[in-house]
Amino acid sequence: MRKTFFTRLLLVGTLLLAQFTFAKEQEHETEEHGKDLKTEIKEYISHHLKDSHDFSLFSYTTESGEHKYVGFPLPVILIDDGLKVFSSSKFHHGETVAEVDGNYYKLYHSKIYKTDAEGTITYDEEHHPTNVKPLDFSITKNVVMIIVTGLLMLWLFTSLARSYAKNGGIPTGVGRFFEPIILYIRDDIARPNIGEAKYKKYMPYLLSIFFFIWFLNIFGLTPLGINVTGNIAITFALALMTFLFTNFTGTKDYWGHQFNPLGNTMPWYAKIPLYIILVPIEILGLFIKPFSLLIRLYANMQAGHIVLMSLIGLMFIFKSWIGSPLSFGLAFAISLIEVLVALLQAYIFTMLSALYFGFASEDHHAEGHEDDPELAHL
Repeated sequence: MRKTFFTRLLLVGTLLLAQFTFAKEQEHETEEHGKDLKTEIKEYISHHLKDSHDFSLFSYTTESGEHKYVGFPLPVILIDDGLKVFSSSKFHHGETVAEVDGNYYKLYHSKIYKTDAEGTITYDEEHHPTNVKPLDFSITKNVVMIIVTGLLMLWLFTSLARSYAKNGGIPTGVGRFFEPIILYIRDDIARPNIGEAKYKKYMPYLLSIFFFIWFLNIFGLTPLGINVTGNIAITFALALMTFLFTNFTGTKDYWGHQFNPLGNTMPWYAKIPLYIILVPIEILGLFIKPFSLLIRLYANMQAGHIVLMSLIGLMFIFKSWIGSPLSFGLAFAISLIEVLVALLQAYIFTMLSALYFGFASEDHHAEGHEDDPELAHL
C-alpha cells in the first residue's frame, strides 16, 4: 500500500516538474523572440478594463503578422477651437494620427491628445504627456452600452406595463420573471427602509438603479468585453445621484440631526465641546456614504474582471494538459461566481440607497404623533 502511494506521489511530482520546466522553456523562447507573453497578457487585460473610442468585438493576427480588428467605429466629439466631429476609424485603433480641419489628434492610452502631423507626444519629468488634451464628449464603448441598457429597460418595462393593462394586473411572457424582483424591491427593500408613507416616491429610482446596474454587470460578463461598472467615473455618477436624492429630499429632522445630533438632551453650552468633534463627523458622513457606494461597486466588478482575465491568460502561459484545463476550470468557476456577484452588487447598491433615503425622509415628530394620540392634537 505504501509502495503504491509513494509511486503515485513520485509520478505527480514528475509531472509537476515537467510542467514547470516546460513553462520556463516557453518563457525563455518568448524572450529570445523579443516577446514577453506575460507582459502581453497584462497589456491585454489593461486594455480590456479601459473604455475605448471604437467598439471592437474581437481581433486576430493574420499569417503576415497584420493585426485585424472586427467591430465598428464610433463618433468622436471634441471641443478644440470649436466643435470637431469625426469617426474613430481615423485613429485606426491608435496606430495613425487623425487630421481634422488642419488639426492633428492622436489616441494615446485611450485618451486623445493634440499633436503635430507626426503624432509627437511630449512628456514631463514624471513621463506624463504634456500635449494639450481637448474636451472629449465622444460616444465611447461604455456610452453605447449605457444607451443600449437604457433602451432595453425602456422596452422591457413598457412591455410589462402593457401586459398588466391587458390582463387585469397579471404579467405575461418575460414579465413573469421580472415581477417577483420588482415586488421584492418594493416589499423587502423600499418599505422596510423608507417607510410606508414615503417609499413610493423613491420606487422609480430604486427600480431603475437596480436593473441598470444588474444589466450592465451581466453585459460585462459577455464576450463583448464591456466593463462599464468597472469604470470609476460611472460608479461615481451613480453614487452622486443617490447623494443628491438623499440630501435634496431630506427632512428637517434629517438636517437637524446633522448639525444638532444630541438634540435637546443637554443644555447648549454643554454641547459646544462635543459638537467640535460630532458635527464634523456627521458632515463627513454625508460624503462617506456615497463614496462607499462607488468604491464597493467599482472595486468588486474591476477585481472580478482582473481575476477572470488573468485565469484565462494562464492557459496561454501553461500550454499543457495540466495547467490549461486547471485554469479553464477555475475561470469557469469564477464566471459562475461573477454572475451571482453581478446580482449581489445591484442589490447592495439599491439596499444602501434605500437605507440612506430612509434616514433622509424620517420625521420623528410625525411618527411621535401617530404613536401618541394625545400628542397628535398638540
